[in-house]
Amino acid sequence: MELIRSGTKIPFTHYRKMAVILSTVVNLAVLGWLFFKGPTMGVDFAGGTIVQLKFQQKTTVGDIRQALEAIQLGGSTVQDFGQEGANEFLVRIEKAGVEVAALSDQVRKALTGKFGADKFEIRRVEYVGPKIGEDLRWRGMVSVIASMVMMGVYIWIRFASAFGAKFGLHFGLGAVIALLHDVLVTVGALMLANYEFDLTVVAALLTIVGFSVNDTVVICDRIRENLRKIRRESLENIINTSINETLSRTILTTGTALLVLLALYLLGGAVIRPFAFALLVGFISGVYSTIFIASPVILLWEKSFKR
Repeated sequence: MELIRSGTKIPFTHYRKMAVILSTVVNLAVLGWLFFKGPTMGVDFAGGTIVQLKFQQKTTVGDIRQALEAIQLGGSTVQDFGQEGANEFLVRIEKAGVEVAALSDQVRKALTGKFGADKFEIRRVEYVGPKIGEDLRWRGMVSVIASMVMMGVYIWIRFASAFGAKFGLHFGLGAVIALLHDVLVTVGALMLANYEFDLTVVAALLTIVGFSVNDTVVICDRIRENLRKIRRESLENIINTSINETLSRTILTTGTALLVLLALYLLGGAVIRPFAFALLVGFISGVYSTIFIASPVILLWEKSFKR
């Protein structure tokens, strides 16, 4: 099945300057946001205790906060969780040195006195120590960076065998820059949507790296084939031809994945929603970066190398 007719000649590389400017502005904005404000860390990374509550009747955040004041939890926040009208809430407690079971009993007694024993349900209680949270945060960041570097090394080795180490390095650098772009765009979207960063988000970022590099490899493979078949054409024309030839495959593959993720985002519930949202943004960004970032970077490095 082909959505794009064979022989289509869209000059993608002609828009590379505009794409580079747009992507640079967005990435710098995300980096600035990360440096000056930083993302909202979940319990996995920040440490503390999280209590998920489900009420039978309509309840407000103020009512829950008022009920919990009696047990003096210290620094705690209460926020809506889930879809509108679901009457689900998350209570984040910074208090340390208290056993989960004892804390759960304290919360249950306080809420029972305010709402009644059969009017609410404690769905989960999770605790992460500050040292463990810091270690998880560091390991999560390292895993994402290492995955991008290793993907670049893999592409470098893969294409160096056909065109030499220097030209293979151009492919590897293009892939790494495109993956870095995808990760930053996804992080910025998560911060803009006010989602918390936890281990689920790290898993989403790693998935984005793997999915995005797969599309990059397909296009780079086609560039390699066309470099052998169309030797008289310029590299820019070969890149445009290769992108157009794989465009139908890119749309079909990414489109089917996006449909699944959209259903997961809308119907999967609040717990899985940040994961689905990150993948939605990352997959769309991956298609953009493969076409307008990775391939033009190869062209840019080749022209600079010749000069």
